Amino acid sequence: MVSKMKTGGFLLRWLFAILLVLITYNPSSYSFYHWLWPLTNDQLPLKILAGLVMLVVYIIFIRATFRSIGILGIVLASAVSVTIVWLFIDQGWMNLDNTTAIKWIVLIVLGTILGIGISWSHIRRKLTGQFDTDDIEE
Repeated sequence: MVSKMKTGGFLLRWLFAILLVLITYNPSSYSFYHWLWPLTNDQLPLKILAGLVMLVVYIIFIRATFRSIGILGIVLASAVSVTIVWLFIDQGWMNLDNTTAIKWIVLIVLGTILGIGISWSHIRRKLTGQFDTDDIEE
């Protein structure tokens, strides 16, 4: 029996993708980037281990995103996101002078694209009833 993805499954994947991006860098100064930089010998093995674990998780998410939605999907998701930000600026709901807000929005958009990418096969199956299969290399 094939399990169906529930809304909670997508939200969990999306939140994990957002968390991954925000742990890597965020404007609040509480991030891997701020812990790592400037690079010193203080806790260096722990920093390297954390960086390698994050790299593995990023590779999983990025590979899944490229395999599921591809370059075109990434470009379209980015275009929709940029257009929404443009709408917010045009309506006066957002100001380009607020660079911190822009950074948060970019980070949320990146996390959202990764979250959609990691979940796309499930979303597509839910919407269309079609299953995706990976090519099996021999």
